[in-house]
Amino acid sequence: MRGLSIETLEMHTGGEPTRIILSGYPELKGSTLLDKRRDARERHDHLRCLLMREPRGHKEMYGALLVPPDHPDADLAVLFLHNEGYSTMCGHAVLALGRYAVDQGLVAAEGPEALVRIQCPCGLVRVRVAVKDGKGGAARFTSVPSFAAALDVGVTTPTWGRLTLDIGYGGAFYAILPAERLELDLATTALPRLVEAAAVVSRLAAAQQPIAHPDETDLSFLYGTILTDGGLGLSGSASRNLCVFAGDQVDRSPTGSGVTARMALLHARGLAGLGQDAIFESITGSQFKARIDGETQLAGTSAVTVEVEGEAHYCGRSSFWLEEEDPFPEGFLL
Repeated sequence: MRGLSIETLEMHTGGEPTRIILSGYPELKGSTLLDKRRDARERHDHLRCLLMREPRGHKEMYGALLVPPDHPDADLAVLFLHNEGYSTMCGHAVLALGRYAVDQGLVAAEGPEALVRIQCPCGLVRVRVAVKDGKGGAARFTSVPSFAAALDVGVTTPTWGRLTLDIGYGGAFYAILPAERLELDLATTALPRLVEAAAVVSRLAAAQQPIAHPDETDLSFLYGTILTDGGLGLSGSASRNLCVFAGDQVDRSPTGSGVTARMALLHARGLAGLGQDAIFESITGSQFKARIDGETQLAGTSAVTVEVEGEAHYCGRSSFWLEEEDPFPEGFLL
């Protein structure tokens, strides 16, 4: 491990970072992407810690490790990394990877739009990237089948009594509720208080509500909590939300998989139909546009596919080293 050198490309989508690992990461074992995800967790987790944590990263860092796909239709495959572990889906990162794939020539950049097919742990995600002069720009992805896992379920809390919330799946599972139910306001409450409250909701909801993906046990866990402003995002009026995931990590973007989950909930309630548009805004003011793209089934569960649009930007390139005498070979979190 000592003497290690890793090269990365830095991007962000709506302010949320994506650290794309270019070289220096060992080859992962396994015939499937989920096998590789387990191998990364079991044998190479020190590298995730090194790149995501201080002093090379920070608590809010997010990473993408490209690996050979096993899906026959995929152009590339990716594992998502963060301060706590490995995500099953990440919308802001696939938007960044779509542009990256076009700019690096991993897919043909002919015509006004390029199609990039990315295998994620949750399934195949199709990203359409605007192309101008051979370079990628704004992008939109079509989600995996997404659904309302639970509507108006109760979670008992020591602070707020019995909370009513929804659980939606958009490639990952989220508890979703208006911030006002926690006696908070997204516009005026200090961020640390919002994060602390959302993290509590995540822990209690995960403990009290069953989380089961109909097709894959590796996806059956609550990833985080999304606090909303109470709006729906419909009729051209953006709804602000705050996504707190992986314990207490804060998404700077509106959260692609979270936006997908919100749209699936709106569809389940009969508030958004096929072709319905919505706009969602993050705490940075960045926005994702979303649309119900199709209605489908997932192992007998009614589901929808959602198209989410956003724009990623390059912000740097890095070389990370680990000297023999470095006292923090796996970084640290404060």
